[in-house]
Amino acid sequence: MNHVGKQKGFTIIELMLAMSFVSVLLIAIAMTVIQISNIYNRGLTLKEVNQAGLSIASELQRGIASSNSFSADPGVGSQYLKIKVGVDETKRYVIQMSGSVPNGGRLCVGQYSYIWNYGKFIKSGDTSSSPNLYSSPDSNVQIRFVKVFDSTASYCTPIAGALPTIKFSDSVELLNKSQHDLAIHNFSLTTTPTAFDSTTGQRLYSIEFMIGTNDQNALTIDLATGLLKCKTPNLDAQGADPYYCSVSQFDIVARASNAQ
Repeated sequence: MNHVGKQKGFTIIELMLAMSFVSVLLIAIAMTVIQISNIYNRGLTLKEVNQAGLSIASELQRGIASSNSFSADPGVGSQYLKIKVGVDETKRYVIQMSGSVPNGGRLCVGQYSYIWNYGKFIKSGDTSSSPNLYSSPDSNVQIRFVKVFDSTASYCTPIAGALPTIKFSDSVELLNKSQHDLAIHNFSLTTTPTAFDSTTGQRLYSIEFMIGTNDQNALTIDLATGLLKCKTPNLDAQGADPYYCSVSQFDIVARASNAQ
């Protein structure tokens, strides 16, 4: 007997099971791609921060190596607030303060001067409380970390109690904003009497600086060390951005070679 019209095919249940399997497979593939993309972005961020930090570290070591020894006596609260002008002991390191919080600094080592604003200050957009600005008509251009030709250390020498603004054409930005909005977050320069060699006139300086991304919502203070760090999703869920936030601390030693 022939069964006319009888056809083979999937039942509704079989079709739903097949679609469910395909859906789970697609979701798994999508999650894997997203995770790989996040890891890749994290790697790019770390690479950019480390490259920028190493570049600035090398630049500072070269700049100080070509300079004569200079004083870096700390002022109140280990911040350097005044400039002492002299033949043998010229203080060349100035940190600009806004209230009790430093908003930037200057380091004048001879042929070049280094001038920077901290990330938190840059993010605030407040240009009224910092002298680390370009001269008009470039005063609206942000300074992150610039090198300026300044053989007389004039940028660390106040005129009528105020430090001079920076000439844009004389400067080179060493820390471009880039897609990760990089900035300097702290900077300190110290030396000790034992780090000076009276025979050669050479002096060693210890420099510590932190560089990283500048999303202030993704940053917090580590209470154990007092240093800035990225928020972790499990502890600081609000604002945490583990894939695009990165900060690195650099500790270097530079030697002034008494180039005279």
